Amino acid sequence: MNNLVFSLNATMPVFLVILAGYIFNRMGMFKEGFVPSCNKFIFNVCLPIMVFADLAKENIVTSFNGSLVIYSAVITIIAFAVIWICARLFIKDRSIIGAFVQASYRSSVAVMGFAFMQNIYGSTGLIPMIIIGCVPLYNICAVTVLTFEAEDSRNDPDEKNKLKKAAIGIITNPIILGIIAGCIGSLLNVYSYIPPIIDKTLNSLSAIATPLSLIVIGASFEGRKAIAKLKPTAVCCAVKLIAMPLVFLTAAILMGFRDEALLALVIMLGSPTTPSCYIMAKNMKNDGVLTSSVIAATTLLSSVTLTFWIFIVKFMGYIS
Repeated sequence: MNNLVFSLNATMPVFLVILAGYIFNRMGMFKEGFVPSCNKFIFNVCLPIMVFADLAKENIVTSFNGSLVIYSAVITIIAFAVIWICARLFIKDRSIIGAFVQASYRSSVAVMGFAFMQNIYGSTGLIPMIIIGCVPLYNICAVTVLTFEAEDSRNDPDEKNKLKKAAIGIITNPIILGIIAGCIGSLLNVYSYIPPIIDKTLNSLSAIATPLSLIVIGASFEGRKAIAKLKPTAVCCAVKLIAMPLVFLTAAILMGFRDEALLALVIMLGSPTTPSCYIMAKNMKNDGVLTSSVIAATTLLSSVTLTFWIFIVKFMGYIS
């Protein structure tokens, strides 16, 4: 029961903020142009600052866990490749492939991971190792698939041009730049030198990233179109919340991951699809309707599925 209450407290506020965004938009509180402007602001400013701040404040040297970093990186690449191949083989509507792939493999570990680990162990634990291992790859893979599957790219037969676009997208991706800056900041211990004025400014911009993203997701949610995409939404949810945890947590247990390391993987694999998926999908001309539907659905369902995975690994004695 405690695990259920904990997961509900972590996920339901997220879902309710999305709902609030939808209601506010239906009430006419947002003018035309609000959503795209916010998308651009969140993608280029708030999310990179949030990732930078989370990493720069941690001492990634003293807490470094090479096996966890490598494992989280490897399973991210495997999941991404398998899902993209399967999507290409089985999805007839080519316009949703990029959004489907991104929403299926990418979790909100960078947003929810710190809160979960702090609540259970009283510290952020090994979540920074997961962020180093998977979050850069989340973004690199997302830029790649969204570039190749975007509407203008599908009509472009020049593969070299697509590769060039993907490479430029990766190099200039604000979130990837935020991760690199955060790792450098951690190594240099920059937060011991940053003046309080700058620190508070960065904290303020970082703090609005997630709630503003959720408001925008709700405001842009198109109910009738989302209903038409229930099948891919359901498949995304099954892949994200059931298939990936089942396969990769089993492998992790067999490889000897236990306690904080295993819990960090549970959070990585069992967390709902991250709100930044929607921001990237919209900014890179992919399907925002499917993305927002998956975010809302996985956020709601993860209160049950994530509780289940935590209960299973605790019941079997793999985490204390």
